[in-house]
Amino acid sequence: MNKFIVYSVLAVALMAGETCFVPIYAQEKAVQMMTLTTLYNLADQQSQKVRVSEVALRAANEGVATAKSALLPSVDLNLQGSYTGNAFMLSRGFSTNGTTDYIVPGVGVIPVTNGKQDTPHWGNSFTAQVSQIVYAGGAVRSGIRMAESGKEMAELDVEKNRQEVRFLLTGYYLDLCKLDNQIEVIRQNITLTQKEIDQMKARREQGTVLQNDITRYEFQLQSLELTLMKLTDASTIINHQLLTTLHLPEQTIIVPDKNELNTEINAISAIAAQETWQQAAADNNLGIRQATVVTNLTEQKVKQVKSESLPSVAVIAENHFFGPYTQDLIPKDCDVYVWFIGIGVKFNLGSLWKNKHHIRKARIEHQQSQEALILVREGVENSVQANYTNILTSYTEIKTQQKQVELANQNYSVVQNRYQNDLALLTDMVDASNMKLSAEMALVNARINMLYNFYKLKYVTNTL
Repeated sequence: MNKFIVYSVLAVALMAGETCFVPIYAQEKAVQMMTLTTLYNLADQQSQKVRVSEVALRAANEGVATAKSALLPSVDLNLQGSYTGNAFMLSRGFSTNGTTDYIVPGVGVIPVTNGKQDTPHWGNSFTAQVSQIVYAGGAVRSGIRMAESGKEMAELDVEKNRQEVRFLLTGYYLDLCKLDNQIEVIRQNITLTQKEIDQMKARREQGTVLQNDITRYEFQLQSLELTLMKLTDASTIINHQLLTTLHLPEQTIIVPDKNELNTEINAISAIAAQETWQQAAADNNLGIRQATVVTNLTEQKVKQVKSESLPSVAVIAENHFFGPYTQDLIPKDCDVYVWFIGIGVKFNLGSLWKNKHHIRKARIEHQQSQEALILVREGVENSVQANYTNILTSYTEIKTQQKQVELANQNYSVVQNRYQNDLALLTDMVDASNMKLSAEMALVNARINMLYNFYKLKYVTNTL
């Protein structure tokens, strides 16, 4: 009920022409003119997508270090303490009755009564073993190369994510520029339409213009204002998407640097030959480079699987210190120190028939990666050709649209003069105005489309 009263009071005040003060809570906007280079630098520093891939790269670096550690010798230390109970000796007939003589070399006969014999209780054992792999069928080297390929793939992922974010920002940036240009065109036409309405109202007082003509032009003015509002809202949305991607404050308003874009448009007129772009794509395209790494990775996988069917050789050295000496009965209460060095050879005979399917599978996967590489190259080549052709088409379209804008402006001036001299109908004026607006909007779109195709070509060639 209270809200209804408030709204009623506001409505009455508005109808009465009274000034109403309504609190508006808005934060001050910060307008910043930015170039694409500025956006790229901000994205490299603040993009979450780039940060994630950089963390993955650090993990891949550790993977290489882990794989290389297999070349280092392994050292095993074993320390053990124990307590052993007395020996319990049985005769051949599993009897403990009577006396059993136990002959200890160098000591003589030791009688064992009823199977019981005191033995050393506390024991210890310390073993130190060092082993160095000499040959493992190429498994270690293949593992290192696979880890290095994983690192290279992680580096390419960082670069790929950086390029993807840049291309995304480029799309937002060009959309924002297109909307700004369209807004400028609409505002110019609003000003022109309002001027025509004012002139028509003046002529209406002289009795040379019908009210219906003024109404039709006012309708057109409202249509232009509605279009302006829609374009402004769309620009706000695109601006917010830019801010979100760059992690900038929401109060920031990004204004494209039109001088930079005009410079790019002028430079496109002297664009390099398609063959140059094709070669750049073949050398730099991230999809091709990633597919190449996958091919190398599967090749190393074949070698690693093959190594499982080959013997492994290692040099082994060991020190062994233990006591008591339990090889004799009764155990001797003494410490024994033993060391040795040797070469160990290990070969899994079953791998000769068990591993053949793994090898075939690895070879097929390698062949698949090679075919995928060819497919990626074909796609990149087609993409370069398509975007290059679109640039040339867009450039021709710009020249055509520039001429159409010139003709539309001339036509509008002629029709306007004829209408003011009562030699043309209002419909002719409306048609001329719409033709002028359409030509100007088409020119804006053509310029942005050419820039988009150009930056897409740079994206394909990894030169953003």
